[in-house]
Amino acid sequence: MMKRVLLKLSGEALAGDKKTGFDEATVTEVAKQVKKLVDAGIQIGIVIGGGNFWRGRTSEAIDRTKADQIGMLATVMNCIYVSEIFRSVGLKTNVLTPFACGSFTKLFSKDRANKYFAHGMVVFFAGGTGHPYFSTDTATVLRAIEIEADGILLAKSIDGVYDSDPKINPDAVRYDTLSIDEVIAKKLAVIDLTASIMCMEHKMPMYVFSLNEPDSIVHAISGKFNGTVITVS
Repeated sequence: MMKRVLLKLSGEALAGDKKTGFDEATVTEVAKQVKKLVDAGIQIGIVIGGGNFWRGRTSEAIDRTKADQIGMLATVMNCIYVSEIFRSVGLKTNVLTPFACGSFTKLFSKDRANKYFAHGMVVFFAGGTGHPYFSTDTATVLRAIEIEADGILLAKSIDGVYDSDPKINPDAVRYDTLSIDEVIAKKLAVIDLTASIMCMEHKMPMYVFSLNEPDSIVHAISGKFNGTVITVS
């Protein structure tokens, strides 16, 4: 049984059918699932993507560094919002960022994160790595390694890793298990290449599943998993 996990939530998944902003019912359902895990003694760190607000890399008019900075701020907004919904169901939370945001957040350090975990808090890691050219995938793996998580839960809008895009190819086949080496060799784009190599080097397993299935986060930890397990040797 995993004792500490890093949960990555895609911004688009939290937007629900609206595809942008937040769907409060979806976020509340996530909060209730996380509360079950925290009540069972599992420590949860969370990274959230910014895609429900900002897709800067699709713009030709904006400098990449500036676009990535906007994306980092989008993840801060997401984490502040989601942490408040979590509090509404009785969880204790804190938001950490790698750069100062005034009194909105606290600065990230491993010691500070561990202190919060020891007090039963859900810890949100916002703002990516704090640097441009690194995605929230890379931030997810980096934080998971730093906090010595037992694994990464990737909650997406699709139910695992496929050999091709299931939205385009109706005959796409889902993998039950994959090695991180296969993910890299087959360019399956579960997470970006930088993040994949970090997972491989630090032997960090991943569990990819759909956020849309009932209790999918709880099931990912309890063994009733429906998705793709990415193994590390």
